[in-house]
Amino acid sequence: MPSIDAAALLKGASLRVTRPRVAVLAMVSENPHSDADTIATAVRRDLGSVSTQAVYDVLRALTEAGLVRRIEPAGSPARFETRVGDNHHHLVCRDCGAIADVSCAVGEAPCLHADDPHGYLLDEAEVTFWGVCPDCRGNGRAID
Repeated sequence: MPSIDAAALLKGASLRVTRPRVAVLAMVSENPHSDADTIATAVRRDLGSVSTQAVYDVLRALTEAGLVRRIEPAGSPARFETRVGDNHHHLVCRDCGAIADVSCAVGEAPCLHADDPHGYLLDEAEVTFWGVCPDCRGNGRAID
């Protein structure tokens, strides 16, 4: 994955450029679909002492600014990624929890059209495909 200019992205979103924000944004960019604890551990390796609450606060600010997308596969903690704005979907492995991106089939949001939107103006559809990843299948797991 190409390296990002986290400081420029933060400035472009009118957010103050701080070391924790730069570190969190860079970590999420380099490790998409990471959970907050994994992000906090990596940020502490880079910066030293950073509280878990500070990491959560940064993730919330980045999500609200549209720089990070939060996804919540069933049975999993929230995950974060920097691929935003394209309404893509996800594949999740039932065995190991690995997550992969799947581009929207029609190439435009909301990707799916509800048969009856009940008056809502739809702007996003979130789809999660569940299955078994190639690594887990290679370890003898067969789809039932």
